[in-house]
Amino acid sequence: MERRLKHAGYEVATYASALDLLVNLPAESIPSCILLDVRIPGLDGPALQKRLGELGSTLPIIFLTGYRDIPVTVQAIKAGAADVLTKPIASDDLIRAIEMAFAHHQRIRDVKDKLDSVRARLGRLTPRERQVFELVVGGSTNKQIGRALGATERTIKAHRHRVMEKMQAQSLPELVSLAERTGVASAAGQTA
Repeated sequence: MERRLKHAGYEVATYASALDLLVNLPAESIPSCILLDVRIPGLDGPALQKRLGELGSTLPIIFLTGYRDIPVTVQAIKAGAADVLTKPIASDDLIRAIEMAFAHHQRIRDVKDKLDSVRARLGRLTPRERQVFELVVGGSTNKQIGRALGATERTIKAHRHRVMEKMQAQSLPELVSLAERTGVASAAGQTA
């Protein structure tokens, strides 16, 4: 399989065991995937998949199996496997599954990068701007925020303007959307 994949133009890394993979976990900076046999000595495929998830790995896993085991397949898919292929595997089917896993990994990375960017912007807010941000996305008016924070409505408008600029939001709905993506909106709603 390694030869087949290298011949198809892929960069391939092999690991002697599940522990070897865990110790030398591939970087997630480029679209990648893990081809993993369901039945491997020591830590089996599903157990390794669980361990990778615990470590925060987002690398898609394509399971390979010599035995079509419906409960194992269902468990693997529910746990996030990109695909489960039964051996022997046609090269075209393997390549198609890998390309789909790469595309999935890239989508996950794009979402994570956007979320990291929003969190970075959120981190640039001053403590007062953060308070205003949370109250705004919680549905409070400038007047209500001013009363809650002991500030004038004019001061709150200035803070709100800086929040919009720092968060790079063009509208209130966009600001609320950013808050929802980072979990701030649900926290603000609980405290409101």
